[in-house]
Amino acid sequence: MDSSFLTEDLHVDLLHDIASGRATADPFHEVLARLVDFASALVKCDSCMIYVLEGEQLVLRASKTPHPDVIDRLKLRVGQGITGWVAEHKEPVSVTQNAAQDPRFRLFNELPEDTYEAFLSVPLLSRGRVVGVINLQHRRPHVHTRRQIRLIATAGFLAGAEIELARLEEANSNLFEQLQTRKLVERAKGILQRDMGLNEEQAYLTLQRQSRQKRKSMKEIAEAMILSDDVKGNSRIA
Repeated sequence: MDSSFLTEDLHVDLLHDIASGRATADPFHEVLARLVDFASALVKCDSCMIYVLEGEQLVLRASKTPHPDVIDRLKLRVGQGITGWVAEHKEPVSVTQNAAQDPRFRLFNELPEDTYEAFLSVPLLSRGRVVGVINLQHRRPHVHTRRQIRLIATAGFLAGAEIELARLEEANSNLFEQLQTRKLVERAKGILQRDMGLNEEQAYLTLQRQSRQKRKSMKEIAEAMILSDDVKGNSRIA
């Protein structure tokens, strides 16, 4: 069988996988990691990075090669560098060689990939809005075919919706966690006010001090206090 048909079947399967994954709302970083693997399978490359738009900045959130010092820390303004240009104009950019010589390029000393020759940058879109940018880089000169660019662009469109959904799920989860913590802290404050005769502010400061001293979160301190109070209550009933 013609190898081109096998490659095409692989690409169709991969696109189907990412499209069907949209409904699962995987945790945010899992979605990004899966997109890195997906894009790297579509176009063989030496580097693949994903920047997510947060406010007016693009934040590096995922990478094919480990970058623990810059992941979640490296930021670009929209319009800054090739990545920022792609986010601003919602158009892909393909540089075959000497990527660092492109007038839009910005150098980051933390990234060895800045010395790579070829650069493909594609916007991640959701309902016409940019949610991020995916970059593929090659150490040596590389011509990105029109088909490859369209494949990554299609993947970017599908993944954009998935990223938006995952980010919404993460935000909802964080909000739920904050509400749960607030309820526990309120209960713990009530216990301190009842047992120690403290006012509301004093009770909160006591919890805060315990949190710092024991190096535990306010939630953990509150949970321990509530559990202790429940045990005492059960003992009194017994």
